[in-house]
Amino acid sequence: MTPQRPVMETVCVVGLGYIGLPSATVIAQSGSTVTGVDVNPAAVDAINQGRVPFVEEGLETAVAGVVAQGRLKAQTDVPHAQAYIVAVPTPFTEGHRADLSYIEAAARNIAPQLTGGELVILESTSPPGATERMAEVIFEERDDLTQQEGRPNTVHFAHCPERVLPGRIMVEMVENDRIIGGITPKGAELARDLYAQFCRAELLLTDARTAEMAKLTENAFRDVNIAFANELSLIADHLKIDVWELIELANHHPRVDILQPGPGVGGHCIAVDPWFIVSADQKNSKLISMARQVNDSKPERVIEKVIARAERLREPVVAALGIAFKANIDDLRESPSRNIVGDLAARLDTGRVLVVEPNIDELPGELAERENVELAELDGAVEQADIVLLLVDHDQFKTFDRDRLQEKIVIDTKGLWR
Repeated sequence: MTPQRPVMETVCVVGLGYIGLPSATVIAQSGSTVTGVDVNPAAVDAINQGRVPFVEEGLETAVAGVVAQGRLKAQTDVPHAQAYIVAVPTPFTEGHRADLSYIEAAARNIAPQLTGGELVILESTSPPGATERMAEVIFEERDDLTQQEGRPNTVHFAHCPERVLPGRIMVEMVENDRIIGGITPKGAELARDLYAQFCRAELLLTDARTAEMAKLTENAFRDVNIAFANELSLIADHLKIDVWELIELANHHPRVDILQPGPGVGGHCIAVDPWFIVSADQKNSKLISMARQVNDSKPERVIEKVIARAERLREPVVAALGIAFKANIDDLRESPSRNIVGDLAARLDTGRVLVVEPNIDELPGELAERENVELAELDGAVEQADIVLLLVDHDQFKTFDRDRLQEKIVIDTKGLWR
């Protein structure tokens, strides 16, 4: 990416996680001077040394390059900039409502730095109205600012949701179309100009609420389709039908394209975003709500299947293959496989669980605390195991010698070894 004179000379990205750090990096590559802000001092130190705190193809090389050029630096406090991008978490509460506290905290930290003329973009996936709420918080902090266009103390706002696939973020951030929704038309235009610095794809302008809803719609669509596949797998189990063969045959129809079932749905997008739609309009989101319930119930069905086989063994050893939320990444957020392992270990009175996750160096806290759970290598875990539970279709598992499974009880939730 050849830097040209940037539309925004200075950009601040608040939140240096799976989306914020790649965003900061590609904007720095496009010519802007970027300051990344994060509350985690260890992450800040790592980035300033050209290292990254998580695995993402191509990211570390890119970060090292822009840090060395002086185009990207990280710190814990918010500086003044011409444009701000907020990329902080948006979890949901126990009632499946969006928790906007991280967005509100970012807004409060940005507010003192504003002088008028700045652009503030929300990239965090969030329910309709969240960008307006971010703006509201800033104006609560700074009543000397306004959204009225044409005045020197105007601040502009937009929502530009990310739509990238972990493992391909650095490619898709540049090549995927972007939806850009402004609270005002001027906000949308300014955001478009900023994203045009690095995005080669189409930039689609709309209002902020529609942009927020579009991202939720994309993930709810996928969630509903995955739920259909997962429900088919439960029906097929009951009827003693091979669900993988069933789907393969059905997909020969020219207008049928059923997805593959699995142990549940994970990640910070598909497993979360549909609930934002449900909470926004419970009355009219029945299908979306039911799909979430189907996918959220799938891990329990997997556990029940393992327990049924383990009860026949005196001291069962289960090799659980994979706890990331999808293949070939180290991201454990909202991972059904991670939750399956934790619940399974709690219910195996005399058994052990050997976790094989080639993309991490240590178990997450709640699993590390359990005496009957340990991180293991693939070969050793399978050799010791009575039950081999395949949860994630990592490449390392695809090439495993299946002859070594002949004497094992195999529960394959991904259809990898059928």
